[in-house]
Amino acid sequence: MKSFLLALLIVFVSITAPAQKTQKPQLHAKNWMAITGKPLAAEAGAMIFEKGGNAVDAACAMIAATCTMWDVLSWGGETQALIYNPHTKKVIAIDALGVAPTGATVDFFKSKGMNFPPEYGPLAAVTPGTPGGICTMLAEYGTMSLEQVLKPAMELAAGYPIEAETANSIERNKEMIKQWPYSKTVLLPHAGQQREAPEAGEIFVQKDLLETLQKMVDAEKAALKKGKSRKEAIYAAYERFYKGDIAKEFVRGCKEQGGLITMDDLANWKVKTEEPLKVNYKGIDVYKLSQWTQGPAMLQSLNILENFDLKSMGYNSAKYINTIYQSMSLAFADRDFYYGDPYFPPQEPIDGLLSKEYAKQRAKLIDTNANNIKIGPGDPYPFEGKTNPYKNILQQRGYAYNDVPIDDDYMSRLWRGTTSVEAADKDGWVVSVTPSGGWLPACIAGNTGVGMSERMQSFVLDDSLNPYNVLEPGKRPRVTLTPTLAMKDGKPFMSFAVQGGDTQDQNLLQCFLNVVEFGMTIQQAVEAPNINTDQLWLSLGGTKIDDRKPKPGSILIDRNTADDVQKQLIKMGYTLNFGTRTSGPINAIYFDAKHNTFWGGSSNNGEDYGIGW
Repeated sequence: MKSFLLALLIVFVSITAPAQKTQKPQLHAKNWMAITGKPLAAEAGAMIFEKGGNAVDAACAMIAATCTMWDVLSWGGETQALIYNPHTKKVIAIDALGVAPTGATVDFFKSKGMNFPPEYGPLAAVTPGTPGGICTMLAEYGTMSLEQVLKPAMELAAGYPIEAETANSIERNKEMIKQWPYSKTVLLPHAGQQREAPEAGEIFVQKDLLETLQKMVDAEKAALKKGKSRKEAIYAAYERFYKGDIAKEFVRGCKEQGGLITMDDLANWKVKTEEPLKVNYKGIDVYKLSQWTQGPAMLQSLNILENFDLKSMGYNSAKYINTIYQSMSLAFADRDFYYGDPYFPPQEPIDGLLSKEYAKQRAKLIDTNANNIKIGPGDPYPFEGKTNPYKNILQQRGYAYNDVPIDDDYMSRLWRGTTSVEAADKDGWVVSVTPSGGWLPACIAGNTGVGMSERMQSFVLDDSLNPYNVLEPGKRPRVTLTPTLAMKDGKPFMSFAVQGGDTQDQNLLQCFLNVVEFGMTIQQAVEAPNINTDQLWLSLGGTKIDDRKPKPGSILIDRNTADDVQKQLIKMGYTLNFGTRTSGPINAIYFDAKHNTFWGGSSNNGEDYGIGW
């Protein structure tokens, strides 16, 4: 009888998910909202707001703080952002992703017996993007000085009580960290002892990083003394990082450890301000960064799902899960073959990929009774009035798959970390950011205290895998990083982003649908169980091509999913994997147009934290 009642309760919970009490409280505010992956970093954003900064100022402070706290990113990584400017009524895209350095060629890595650039170390590094991204966002759209915005991060670098998650990650990865002398010095303060990493709560000091940030602030101050404007002074700090003494030490330290980045690579790299991509889903405009990220995959999924009545299927019913899974698999199959750096040839067929007509064609491939294991890239070129130049490669490629069972290493590479930053203010500025790169175990470049990015691993070395994302010097890899902004009736509707690798747009798609289709509050939406498809090529890690191949039918579901739903999914051809939390960690802001207030959602899956006023 008890088991029957439990099963009944599980079914009831799955059907009535929108009414469920959340594990973390709903955030409410009328003046500003600051949410990110670390409590101290959220506090950094709150400090800036309290001093009169706008959402861009606060977002820059939160990015700087999270970079200083290491766990999922550091200062040598990359920053991707969407900003809503209330004065122009437009959404702006910030592309602060580094590029492959001089000497980073297909032949170079293949000569070392590699199928992809490495996961870690100096040869995994693209040029650092985050310092330039912060400076550009602040100079163009902020109101404060760099000194004001970097103050919380500099206080953290001078010494802060390190949290257990980061401290234990350092300890777990200490053998790899010991390969790199500068990383060892910074990250292993108890070298030779049983525990070489800092202890949880210990004051963790980063003198070299503090000096680097101070140099940037000093450059700003010197420019202001010469009568330069606020914007010009911030760009003086930018110049010192990419062309001055900071750059020289970064390059020296990189090359000493076997890296490829040159002074010209740093000097020639620039942040790009772009027009974002968007689609309309049932009256809501959803904005993403362009095809140098995986962001358009969510837009493609929305276009496909418009052809189905999702609400009538029921939240996380077998029919709903089957439809969502295949829509994502279709979109990711296109991502895996057609996405790449739009500033390098060949030109990606993004107009065709995002056309409603192409989505209708793709939607017809969804099997309502079973998973379609033969989903592969489509042909969007006819929807641009063109002929596909890679038809032969597509035919030769076939339906690649990997039937090796899921293990912890695979899941680590699928979810590999980043963080998210969400900020909004009463004047209408909204910022959604997914900064990343330089995560632990990171290789620090010389005496800068700056951990180098590991993003080079997202390139391919064989055009049969993706002709648009083949490694070249100066080129951006196709990344997983994907902030989101949604607008309704010309006003902000949702701002949301998530930590993770290939699961990011899967989580964000379902979070959005949770609100739009199933009426959840934003906190319910970020906590709600969702599903992950493994029917995609991994973007990160793995030394063999087979390591990254899709796993058709492999699905992650919440372990409390009703038994009858599990049985139906198995009959549909799915291999079930279970998790206690499958929802994120997602951070989000919902804009209450009726009451002119903010609703904040901060995931219950990690250390994510939000503050509002």
